[in-house]
Amino acid sequence: MVNTYIPFDFKEALEIKNLKNTFVFAGGTDLSVKHRPWSGTNLDFSKDIIFIGHLSELHEIKITNDDIFIGSCATFTEILNNINIPKYIKLPLYNIGSPSIRNIGTLGGNICNSSPAGDSLPMLYALDSELELCSIDGSRTIKIIDFITGPKENILKDNEILKNIKIPLKNFNSIYYKKIGQRKSNTITKTSIYALAVTDESHIKDVRIAFGAVSPTPIRSKQIESQINGIKKSDLTGIIDNIISQYEILINPIDDIRSTKEYRKKVSINLLKNFLLNLLT
Repeated sequence: MVNTYIPFDFKEALEIKNLKNTFVFAGGTDLSVKHRPWSGTNLDFSKDIIFIGHLSELHEIKITNDDIFIGSCATFTEILNNINIPKYIKLPLYNIGSPSIRNIGTLGGNICNSSPAGDSLPMLYALDSELELCSIDGSRTIKIIDFITGPKENILKDNEILKNIKIPLKNFNSIYYKKIGQRKSNTITKTSIYALAVTDESHIKDVRIAFGAVSPTPIRSKQIESQINGIKKSDLTGIIDNIISQYEILINPIDDIRSTKEYRKKVSINLLKNFLLNLLT
């Protein structure tokens, strides 16, 4: 028999999580798909459920001069409707599912599901996001790039719950996001790129490039980015072939029912070239 728990507050949620081996359920847009045997059937969970989507403290969005703190149960619609969140953070969220999915799906759920095709993840990787993981023993802060370890795998402990996502703010003036799917809306990603930079009339500064759905985890290489940072725009064409060849090694997609690895790799490289040549030169 599966039990369900609805805690009064976040403290009680942590206490339950410490005592019980549970699935954490917020919006359930990923969890419901994973645990429904067939379309139209009831959900079939193998262990107890703890609901946290109703906890108001996990919906809080706080903005400082340097950072944004987004509660793990903030829905995509709540984030999109917040006028203080920069458009470059919202950009990939507009492409998540349908309005009904965005109304109940949460940023924390997208992170903890840890799918390589998670639409928010390349953005969070590129922006050096950090996660606050809490248990009754305290909290720890982990970079998202260290949190996800493989397809739908992460380092969240059995007694922990993701509480907040911290996103550092910066004034990027070159912003590029493309999601390739079977159709324009309500589709799972075949490949995606999220890239941005700070540029002036002559130089490229602080470039960030991340890919989704082309590797066991989202891809970002600060080592490759460092080869672009600080160079003159006029010099980019001279190194672009070397930059592309390095990303070709990192981009390692698979064949599945949505696409072939050859298609994913070719499109990803073409999107990268488009960003480098059309937005940075």
